[in-house]
Amino acid sequence: MNPHSLLAALPGFAIAPHAIQVLPDAAAYRTCLLERIASATRRIVIVALYLQQDEAGQEVLDALYQAKARRPSLEITVVVDWFRARRGLLGAGRQPGNAAWYQAQRELHGLDVVIHGVPVQTRELFGVLHLKGSVIDDCVLYTGASLNNVYLHRFERYRLDRYHLFDCPALADAMVDVVQRLLHHTATPRLDLPDAPPTRRLRGDIRRLRARLRRMLYDAPAATPGQGLRVIPLLGVGRGNPLNRTVCALLAAAESQVIISTPYFNPPRLVMREIDQALARGVNVELIVGHRTANDFYIAPGEPFSASGALPYLYEDNLRGFARRRQAAIASGQLQVRIWNDPGHTFHAKGVWVDLRYSLLTGNNLNPRGFNLDLENGLLIDDPHGQWLAPRAQELAGLRRHAPLLTSAAQLGEKAEHPKQVTKLLRRLRYSRLEPLIKRVL
Repeated sequence: MNPHSLLAALPGFAIAPHAIQVLPDAAAYRTCLLERIASATRRIVIVALYLQQDEAGQEVLDALYQAKARRPSLEITVVVDWFRARRGLLGAGRQPGNAAWYQAQRELHGLDVVIHGVPVQTRELFGVLHLKGSVIDDCVLYTGASLNNVYLHRFERYRLDRYHLFDCPALADAMVDVVQRLLHHTATPRLDLPDAPPTRRLRGDIRRLRARLRRMLYDAPAATPGQGLRVIPLLGVGRGNPLNRTVCALLAAAESQVIISTPYFNPPRLVMREIDQALARGVNVELIVGHRTANDFYIAPGEPFSASGALPYLYEDNLRGFARRRQAAIASGQLQVRIWNDPGHTFHAKGVWVDLRYSLLTGNNLNPRGFNLDLENGLLIDDPHGQWLAPRAQELAGLRRHAPLLTSAAQLGEKAEHPKQVTKLLRRLRYSRLEPLIKRVL
């Protein structure tokens, strides 16, 4: 099937332009989330990589318990990654993890705010719950953000993401349905209750869960000729899944413009091939990538170093090599590379825009891990008649605000300028020939 036919055949939901709202920043999202929780009357389903024990996380969990206390019939389910909830922060030593906090909060309030942990693989290294999209009554709140101080801009620092609201009951029902089918009484244990089983006891259930996930799809109406604005939900885990195929089809279908935003520049071969083929067709390609200091793994000079602190430099090396090999396209303006950097803040916005028709929202980092290991999803906005161009352009302008154009790969500096600890670690990876494997699981 050619890419245009594949995209035209995707099932999705008709939606009015005014039913899709774009929030401008993390602070606006935090305000909206808390207001929607407070006004919920029927159901709340929160889906995130993690709900962190900090001030912003406490604010969200307090809001959920307060909503439940006001309306006992309100159904509240929180879904987070199993492994992330049961360990501490990277580089912070041994910690009990957020699960202990969930249990303490349940004991304190005595109310049924259900929190499930989802193990997508038997080890965190090989796959996590990267599903996005929460539902409050009939509204879908779609963002790549997790729930903590920096993602919600609780204090001085923020991590920029994308924030969309869809007032579409049918889409909300479809996304809740997938969450309900995802949850399993043994494979996705409750984290708010004591005595959660060790992961080793779940291994068989996890393997069966992953096999079931590979077959799972959103339930959406079939496409019909002549449809207007639609939103298309996509689910993906493992190679060749519907989300991966759609990303590649979008890039292959591009006729005039492709825009890709990712905080971590480590494209899988399929995506790199489609980028190069788009350039060969004469398509204008724009990349929006976070500066190494805007990476959430960045460790500032003088702070204790850990191995994860080398990741921003590895991503920068990838981008430098990519830009050098395509310097002619950069010089002609056909390839635009933007480096997002608002000092003191971090960047986490992901997505694909093609021509003036398609806008893909996703938590997928468009890297080998997202394409092969994690449980991912996305919402594709198909706008064949240009009904939603103004909000689209406004969001892109916001993403470009702190992202000046790169005029040459030389602006990214040289590997020789890396801190000594980073240089030593990356050299060891290359000499041990582990670098390709490491890139596949980052």
